[in-house]
Amino acid sequence: MRNIKLTIEYDGKRYLGWQRLGDSDKTIQGKIEKVIKLMTGETIEIIGSGRTDGGTHARGQVANFKTTSEMSLAEMLAFFNRYLPQDIVVKKVEDAAERFHARYNATGKQYSYYVWNAEIPSAFQRAYSFYYPQQLDLDRMEEACSKLIGKHDFIGFSALKKSKKSTVRTIESISIEQEGDLLHFTFVGDGFLHKMVRIIVGTLLEIGAGEMDVSVIDEIFENKVREHAGETVPAQGLFLDEVYYR
Repeated sequence: MRNIKLTIEYDGKRYLGWQRLGDSDKTIQGKIEKVIKLMTGETIEIIGSGRTDGGTHARGQVANFKTTSEMSLAEMLAFFNRYLPQDIVVKKVEDAAERFHARYNATGKQYSYYVWNAEIPSAFQRAYSFYYPQQLDLDRMEEACSKLIGKHDFIGFSALKKSKKSTVRTIESISIEQEGDLLHFTFVGDGFLHKMVRIIVGTLLEIGAGEMDVSVIDEIFENKVREHAGETVPAQGLFLDEVYYR
């Protein structure tokens, strides 16, 4: 039995997210599993590093699956990219250790979020960024970012109502780069709760636009109330860049 590790890139706008949903043909996991069955003749469930929501993109999603196939890695790579839809690409196929688990062995992730911050929207960026025309104070936003870095309970910045599992996460870094009219937010941390990045970006935008005070970050950590944070920005601006393993 082999354990195969995949690194996957996808444009999520046509899909309901990573996780297979019943009989739906509109998930990334479902599309890849269908090709694996065609390739190996085996009905296999692949394990992703985590779920991405409908409309979210990935440059470096990681997954693994077990197979008895003797096909070479190069043959697998060619097969995937021949039969998968053009908006899902397998970038790398590797033999992994028997106990490698794409989700449980992940030690951190990097996400990007893009905001088109201009008076006039972009016809080309609309599928991969959030159009936000208000003027923004980047200094205020960076001050807010500094409060978010570190180990905190982020439940107030998530779509979770409650959780049996810990909602404490560590954000190692947040950066905001201006590339013309495009703002590029980069988040690196040991893990992210459901919609956490999108809610944080929404909060940072409202702080930058002067609709919220920087102190709201401390208040949300203290009271853990989702409604005190900003809006959940749309999924199309979010990219899973990389998954980290030791």
